Amino acid sequence: MTTPLRPVVLLVESRRATFTDSVLSRDDVSVVLLRFDSVQLTPEYVERTADLPTFTLATAAPLEEEAARYLAWIETVGERPQYFCNPNEALQASAQRFAALVGLPHLTEEQVAWVRNKKTMKDRYAELGIPHAAYRPVTVLADVEAFGADHGWPVILKPIDSDSCIGTYRIDSPAGLADIPPLDPQLEWMVEQYIPGREFQLCAVIARGQVVDAYLSKNPRPIIEVLDGAINANITYAPSEHLPVDAKALAQRLTDGLGIPYGYLHGEFFLTEDGEFHMSEVAARLSGCEVPMNHGLAYGFDFLNVILDTYLDRVPVPEYTRDRAVGDLLLPTRPGRLVSISTEEELLRLPGVIGAHLTVQPGDLLDPPRASHASTGYVHVEGATADEVEQRMQAVLDHFELKVADV
Repeated sequence: MTTPLRPVVLLVESRRATFTDSVLSRDDVSVVLLRFDSVQLTPEYVERTADLPTFTLATAAPLEEEAARYLAWIETVGERPQYFCNPNEALQASAQRFAALVGLPHLTEEQVAWVRNKKTMKDRYAELGIPHAAYRPVTVLADVEAFGADHGWPVILKPIDSDSCIGTYRIDSPAGLADIPPLDPQLEWMVEQYIPGREFQLCAVIARGQVVDAYLSKNPRPIIEVLDGAINANITYAPSEHLPVDAKALAQRLTDGLGIPYGYLHGEFFLTEDGEFHMSEVAARLSGCEVPMNHGLAYGFDFLNVILDTYLDRVPVPEYTRDRAVGDLLLPTRPGRLVSISTEEELLRLPGVIGAHLTVQPGDLLDPPRASHASTGYVHVEGATADEVEQRMQAVLDHFELKVADV
């Protein structure tokens, strides 16, 4: 096997192809794709990447056997990856373990648990002295009622290993337990205190264990509330805005405590009206929705390129060219046959809207999941400040039209 002239990265594919497409567009790195057969990919994407070396991992087979099969296969490719990148949250545990088996840089099983398992994560917060909501593992709804009696109502019930608020409920009183389905015994569950206040998202670029820079977003409404129809948006503060926390210092504290060596750190936290800080959850992968693109648009740089560099053991120096706030607003959805919807063209004519993308068209049958990512598309909105962006987003929602017919 020849020595590669440029770095070679083994890249785990994700259903969201934005980051993958960014990596594939670069001419200073070679890519080998790691495809899990459990991940649904579009035919267009599969066709577009057909000429790339791709190892398809059979998820039903023992991981050790698949690792041995990969090592034999990669000898036929001509270039062996020296670096590993997994942007797929759901595959974190198996992907990192696979990387370990084939001799690539990886997170340990302990680190994966810290950034994936919500209970283990908060156990770690307790060890580090990071403020967080009280929590308890539960197996039946009676356990939830007992927690509420001890810690007060409302409470938040959620699976320990999930994202996008899937299976997550706010329960306001013992009577509210009657509306909650029995807990799936195939899942692990936890209950935690409800923290009133504003929710924020923290993203950071990490290279060789040090935070290169951190970026803060606000959510107009806490994410749990979007399940009941609240505005669903993430807004990156302008670089010159005053922030409610020292984002870089907070990101470094988390990086040190969780032992994150490189890549993208994404977390959420709450600030109450009287300024109390409560860390929520954290992940070692790109954040969802369009949050990474918001950062790049607000600061005026290629954020995805900077992220990949850290996985290649480089220490990037971002060059910022803009000073504005930018957010993504997820457009509402509801069940039924789509009759009509505001067009991308008319949305782009609204003040502050710099991008619009619809994922549906008239005639489609809409059956949105109970999840925070459910939408009919999104718009990117700019403004001088995060507050101005939020005001402009509300104007977009006031204008937006969605008509569906019952099925």
